[in-house]
Amino acid sequence: MKITLLTVGKTDKEWVRKGLEIYSSRLGHYIPFTISEIPELKNVSALSRDQIKEKEGALILAAVKDSDDVILLDERGKEMSSVEWAAMLEGRMARGGKGIVFVIGGAYGFSGAVYARANTKISLSKMTFSHQMVRVIFAEQLYRAFTIIKGEPYHHE
Repeated sequence: MKITLLTVGKTDKEWVRKGLEIYSSRLGHYIPFTISEIPELKNVSALSRDQIKEKEGALILAAVKDSDDVILLDERGKEMSSVEWAAMLEGRMARGGKGIVFVIGGAYGFSGAVYARANTKISLSKMTFSHQMVRVIFAEQLYRAFTIIKGEPYHHE
């Protein structure tokens, strides 16, 4: 079992890179974790939002395997507490075999094809965060979920 965070666009803020390094290192004690970045599209000024989503969507779909459990980080996804999130993650991992790929889309969201391929959608909050900030928030919440699963004292109820 492996977990991948797939993002559209590079991590361009130093503090984001440092945060991701901290939580990636911590996650390595629990599960193989990687971050895969799809480059942002170039020369998009003549494209509509839907065209951008379609092009990004094709890149996202090319990056996932048929066997992957694809979970979109989406504002319309299911909201959970940290404990509920840990239970959901533990249940998905118990099914075994598949890699789990969490996807952060581009500025305009996901194409219809990506929504169709996704196994589920989750929301980190009703609030809107920058695509850069979401990376660190997600990594911290993933780490928190593993500490909950393992009964470690990082999370306080």
